Amino acid sequence: MDRITAAEVFVAIVERGSMIAAADALVMSRAMVTRYLSEMERWAGARLLHRTTRKLSLTHAGEATLERCRQMLEFAQDMDMAEGLEHEVLRGLLRISCSQSLGQSALVIAVTDYLRLYPQVAVDLQMNNRTINLVEERIDLALRITNELDPNLIARPLSTCHSVVCAAPAYLSQQGIPRTPPDLAVHNCLTYSYFGKSLWNFDLQGEKSAVAVSGNLCANESVVLLSGALEGAGITLQPYYSAAPYIASGDLVRLLPDYQPQPMGIYGIYTSRRQMPAALRVMLDFLVEWFATNPGWLNSAYLKL
Repeated sequence: MDRITAAEVFVAIVERGSMIAAADALVMSRAMVTRYLSEMERWAGARLLHRTTRKLSLTHAGEATLERCRQMLEFAQDMDMAEGLEHEVLRGLLRISCSQSLGQSALVIAVTDYLRLYPQVAVDLQMNNRTINLVEERIDLALRITNELDPNLIARPLSTCHSVVCAAPAYLSQQGIPRTPPDLAVHNCLTYSYFGKSLWNFDLQGEKSAVAVSGNLCANESVVLLSGALEGAGITLQPYYSAAPYIASGDLVRLLPDYQPQPMGIYGIYTSRRQMPAALRVMLDFLVEWFATNPGWLNSAYLKL
């Protein structure tokens, strides 16, 4: 049997949540879907799905196979589209969602560079920190910063987000300077509402540690916490791309320079590899290249803070 089709069937089953829904989406009989799944499990040498009367869930082997199948389908689609993209004029509207901090510090710059190359494409940027349903809200691409990515999402790694602990000189002159992560427990720390609100993770030469923090101000957008820190409200854990200009100017002081806050992945999330608009495929490739080559995103820039 065709392994590309089998991979497509397996991915559809996982993404749609059932073999019936996958069969409908692929315009294929349920018997054929079952046959392709059985053949995929034979190739993998393991059961890929836990089957109950209510739902399907991935086994450990299934999680690994899902990632390989998605890579296989992406490679196959790249091969099919490579020649056509050389001659195609990109056009259309792309709706992209991301956090305000990432949007104003990086994405708007990258998108502007992209639009210079492809002026017939239009981009609608939606600043949003909450988890959204891409289909319901008609979003083509969502950029997320996370270390807990849902394995069922279609995601492409774009870059790494490094962070820095910092505070205003006014706050430090009144409250003192923390020298080690445990010292943060007695400081007013400005926390993020969505993830890692009360636990900050650090690495010191391979030795990992975590400290529970608290404070009287939390928010669901890091730029708000950055503004609070600039006003002397407390200590903040910020993406370095946001904090770097203020550290360079002296408005903020970098703290705990020997301790590396846990880095996070930056991912591009989209709905399907099937019939992906050419403008979106090129945008993803462009963002990978942009993050890798833009000086503000190189690791050396972070280390020089």
